[in-house]
Amino acid sequence: MTHIQDDIKLAYIIAISIMMLFVCFIVFVVLMYNKRQLLYLKEKQLKEVEHQNQLLQKELEKQKSIEQERERISHDMHDDLGAGISALKLQAEFLKQKVEKDDVQDDINELLKTSEEMNISMREMLWSLNSENDTLGSFIDYAIQYADHFLKKTQIKLWSESIDIVSEIPISTELRRNLFLCLKEAVNNGYKHSRADELKLSFSQEKNVFTMKISDNGIGISEGQREGNGFRNMRRRMNEQGGEFEQSSGDSGTCLLFKITL
Repeated sequence: MTHIQDDIKLAYIIAISIMMLFVCFIVFVVLMYNKRQLLYLKEKQLKEVEHQNQLLQKELEKQKSIEQERERISHDMHDDLGAGISALKLQAEFLKQKVEKDDVQDDINELLKTSEEMNISMREMLWSLNSENDTLGSFIDYAIQYADHFLKKTQIKLWSESIDIVSEIPISTELRRNLFLCLKEAVNNGYKHSRADELKLSFSQEKNVFTMKISDNGIGISEGQREGNGFRNMRRRMNEQGGEFEQSSGDSGTCLLFKITL
């Protein structure tokens, strides 16, 4: 009887041992499987990161190539087209000194005016192409310089102010050009229609929101003028950049407001 009980105990011990070994084996298999899965996931993530890095590198190389092409076009325009316009202007001025007939003088004056306009347009394109100007400060400096040059031969006095501007903050070439074209249209409209003797450019920044305000002390804008092509173009440009355009007008003048999140 005792012998049978010992055999049963031994059988229990063996069975429990086998079960423990089986459990350990299962745990070992599960751990190895999880380890392999983790290694697989890490390897997959590394491959994805490597792929993203390759895409980023290609994009950086593409951007660098575009920047180099912009610089090349800019230099070619400055060297070739700029020199040609300057030579044309000098020749016209030389002819003007030699010719006495009024009608020919008028033609030469028109030629001088056209060459000056071409020179201004070329400088604007060079400024647009130069990637070194892709900062908020550069845009504001050029905007004030343009408005001052445009209005200096008129009776309109220019005022400007900059409030809390972070000059070094980068802006895209597209945004910089669209903001400038809006300002150019606004200053031109002020000169043509406002009958103002003062125009104010105000640039301000609150965190990452940039605001450009152009106001005058003129006669205001009629209802028909408020829906003209100029205002539609300004609104379209700002909408394309995810910005806002507002206008207000009254007896005390006109105010155009351009707001964009940088």
